[in-house]
Amino acid sequence: MYKVKKVLNHNTVIAVNTDELNEYLILGKGIGFGKKPTQEIAISSEERIFSLSETTERGNIKEFIKNVSPIYIEMADKVLCVADEKFDNVDHNIIFPMADHLEFAVKRIEKGEEISNPLIDDIKILFHSEYKIAETIRPLLKEQFNIEISDDEIGYVALHVHSAISNDKISQSMEIARAVRECVTMIENVTKTTIRVDSLSYNRLMNHIRYMVARVQHNEPLKLNMNDYILNTFPQSFGIAATVCEELGNSLGTKLDDIEIGYLAMHIERVKTDIEQDS
Repeated sequence: MYKVKKVLNHNTVIAVNTDELNEYLILGKGIGFGKKPTQEIAISSEERIFSLSETTERGNIKEFIKNVSPIYIEMADKVLCVADEKFDNVDHNIIFPMADHLEFAVKRIEKGEEISNPLIDDIKILFHSEYKIAETIRPLLKEQFNIEISDDEIGYVALHVHSAISNDKISQSMEIARAVRECVTMIENVTKTTIRVDSLSYNRLMNHIRYMVARVQHNEPLKLNMNDYILNTFPQSFGIAATVCEELGNSLGTKLDDIEIGYLAMHIERVKTDIEQDS
């Protein structure tokens, strides 16, 4: 049984489970309407319930509740409910840092202080589904605040969505996007041309780096070492790959297996070849 401790708004309340005496945040359409403290509330499968006694890697939930307006919690909840339609096992605890981000984004927009996102093109491709889900925040912000949110801001919301479906930290998702951008920039400097983000070469390279980072994070090494062959055959691409792997390892706080260099170099060489053929 749940009893209301505090009504945050019509759709959000803090309640106490009378059996265990723990506090919970409960989200549900109209659940707080007309409710008073100590009043019992009925819970159905439609409500989302979050324990306020937990402290996770995503932050202290109770502290978020104190500092974030409930309207942003509702908005984040709506975005994550859309994610539920496409993905299994969506971690709804990301609702709190996402809500926190949305509140700061709105304040920035209202002050004309919108931030840029240098990785937005990479995020749109790398986390395509997550970006599409994040875009559902546009009409919500337009209706509530009559503001337009930029693609750059949507990109950051997409990283929260990715964190919810992958259990990766947002910082890890950013590192993947940065690694892709860094690698592409190095190749562009060597070939003196621009790689289109909608090209097949870019997508292949992007996916390889994505899974390379995942292997590092989950300690899943490759078995076949092709470094000697790749170094002798494609020395320039090998050099680029070695630099990318070293800097990525520094960012992730771990040394990448040297075997990764050769595999990345093969993808870099393929991109260079495709560029030369298109020239």
